[in-house]
Amino acid sequence: MSIEIAPRIVVDQAVRFGRPVIRGTRVPVAIVVAKLAGGMSVDEIVTEYDLSVEDVQAALHYAAQLVADEEFLLAA
Repeated sequence: MSIEIAPRIVVDQAVRFGRPVIRGTRVPVAIVVAKLAGGMSVDEIVTEYDLSVEDVQAALHYAAQLVADEEFLLAA
């Protein structure tokens, strides 16, 4: 059973070991973000992984939320 954790982003223990994926696919959010970071264009990702531009944007938005919610404790 998949659970939507963000718009267009779901987790399901039976898919990719419960890692966040684009809804209706087996494409992990981490792959989409890594491909963008590696220089692939949104259009290339859309074509290669059969996603929509909105799917790629949803992956970026989800990743941005994770980073924004991260807390660090710095020791001096």
